[in-house]
Amino acid sequence: MDKKKIYLSLSQQSGFENEYIQKALETNWITSGGPNVDEFENELQNYYEDESSVTALNSGTSAIHLALILLGVKAGDEVICQSMTFSASANPILYQGAIPVFIDSEVETWNICPDNLEVAIKDRIKKGKKPKAIIAVHLYGTPYKIDEVHAIADKYGIPIIEDSAEALGSSYKGKKCGSFGNFGVLSFNGNKIITTSSGGALISNSKETKEKAIFYATQSKDNAVHYQHSEIGYNYRMSNICAGIGLGQIKSLNSNIESRIINHNFYKSIFNSIDGVKLFEVSNEDFFSNYWLNSILIEPDFSNSKNRESLRLALEKANIESRPLWKPMHLQPIFEKYPYYGNKIAEQLFEKGLCLPSGTNLLIEDKDRIKEAITTFFKNN
Repeated sequence: MDKKKIYLSLSQQSGFENEYIQKALETNWITSGGPNVDEFENELQNYYEDESSVTALNSGTSAIHLALILLGVKAGDEVICQSMTFSASANPILYQGAIPVFIDSEVETWNICPDNLEVAIKDRIKKGKKPKAIIAVHLYGTPYKIDEVHAIADKYGIPIIEDSAEALGSSYKGKKCGSFGNFGVLSFNGNKIITTSSGGALISNSKETKEKAIFYATQSKDNAVHYQHSEIGYNYRMSNICAGIGLGQIKSLNSNIESRIINHNFYKSIFNSIDGVKLFEVSNEDFFSNYWLNSILIEPDFSNSKNRESLRLALEKANIESRPLWKPMHLQPIFEKYPYYGNKIAEQLFEKGLCLPSGTNLLIEDKDRIKEAITTFFKNN
């Protein structure tokens, strides 16, 4: 195998990172917090163009954890969470000793199903455990059904943590994802639209909430000359060097999104002529997706050995990385004992779904290899 590997989603330098990193080194700001962190937060706040306050952290997982803390979630409380997601959406619930309640997907956005959400809320209230929060995810950059989900949350007075880890640049009815919930969460992991190498952010609606988030993220140090701590704290603040990478990366955010959309149209041109395969895309013009990862559903034809796994293996043989969709949380060994409400939509998506290379650095020759591998697979099968 002499061809280079084509990865699912690699980071790509903008060319502007070095000046910020060098400044951090020259001024000896090589710790958590610092001028780059402040400037990166300001850039993100300007991007959202509203009253959002942004706290830069060391991961999106940290942001979800702090959101739960700020909402007062404690041991024994119940938190509703979308089942079709990465485990980082659900793990912080267990950090707090709380109980996750998982909700199935719906077929249009693959995100949290409003119908099953309301069924779950009614049932948990009937059992005497009104959920303390809802974690809703914009899967692969596609917004969830915001109007329907937020109407239900408002009806029962339950706050929403909007997991936009995969959705920076996506929007619904012209409003950016991350700004709808009581809290929004971003991720800047190495595979995201922009990266800080590792990192995340918590979006809140007030400066006071941001100050409290920073307090918890910097070990909950009381206002005293000596080190004094009256609350449990965490080492969650973003480093000044990582924020410098982010400042360079954010300059290419719009062009990165354009590249992902070009990738989406590339896959659309392939699969429009292949029966039994559906490319995941937004259902109407209200939804705008950054198409962080392009994903397909393959209707299995076992008589011809055509299914999600056989395509994955064919791509792997061509040194092209692809991966199944997220395995639903309610099927994971660590979470399978917790309540779940649904109709097995997420399970069907997992069985049929495959994520394809979608990085902003895909070259024409990479796309030619991908197209050849896919068309050869379906021709031979």
